[in-house]
Amino acid sequence: MGIFSFFGKEKKETLDKGLEKTKESVFSKLARVVAGKSKVDADVLDDLEEILITSDVGVETTVKIIERIEQRVAKDKYVGTEELNGILKEEIAALLIENNTGDGEGFDIPTDAKPYVIMVVGVNGVGKTTTIGKLAYQFKKAGKNVYLGAADTFRAAATEQLVIWGERVGVPVIKQQMGADPASVAYDTLTSAKANGADVVIIDTAGRLHNKINLMNELTKIKNVMQKVMPDAPHDVMLVLDGSTGQNAFEQAKQFTKATEVTSLAITKLDGTAKGGVVIGISDQFKIPVRYIGLGEGIEDLQVFNKKAFVDTLFGE
Repeated sequence: MGIFSFFGKEKKETLDKGLEKTKESVFSKLARVVAGKSKVDADVLDDLEEILITSDVGVETTVKIIERIEQRVAKDKYVGTEELNGILKEEIAALLIENNTGDGEGFDIPTDAKPYVIMVVGVNGVGKTTTIGKLAYQFKKAGKNVYLGAADTFRAAATEQLVIWGERVGVPVIKQQMGADPASVAYDTLTSAKANGADVVIIDTAGRLHNKINLMNELTKIKNVMQKVMPDAPHDVMLVLDGSTGQNAFEQAKQFTKATEVTSLAITKLDGTAKGGVVIGISDQFKIPVRYIGLGEGIEDLQVFNKKAFVDTLFGE
């Protein structure tokens, strides 16, 4: 069982607040679509398709959801509009289950992988360093010995921000001078963490996406150098995406999954946006587990993604 599997009242309230704008947007539009109609017909489905696409669920995933609903309507010719919410909820939940997304647990830390190494990737501005800080806090709170590596050496601000988070959370940050070889920082971090009995190592990387080949080469080099210290590192490559950017998040996911093997996702900044549907679309299209969602500025506002709680909240339950 993961270390953050408990989903309490406080977390549910944060989730409710964080998804409020998405919920309002989707269901106010849905209410207008079904107003005055008694059954789900072609017009209702066309309008539903538009609602899902404008909520950044994505075209491919939207088409998949609509096709599933059409099949259900075809079986029962008298599906009423009052049943549409329930059917939509069931189909979205089914998609998330199929994509193995959001089991409500955080990163399991295998006993044979010490330290457990997470390499974090993503473009600048998505909340990558903040996510690392919040994640370090969660692990530390769970009694884990955590080390951070400042391998984004191309921006002084990135290292400074990580150092501030390290001081705030009370975990060591391994860094070098600006412009240093990122792989060298990763090597030093892993060596130090291993020598000091760390449980978890989180490595920040540069958020550049101007050249896919350069990005691929850099991330590969960091991996190769870490493997000199630990042959199976990194154990997880986590891509951080800004949920409020909607379709841009899809494009970033596409580029990073081409550049490196991404094994998990954290989707940030879902509070204050009506684009929460992006979680459903990205999960469906990339078949990569969404592990964390960011729902606010607070240190506790990085939540383990729980598909049941997410769908229940989205549908007002």
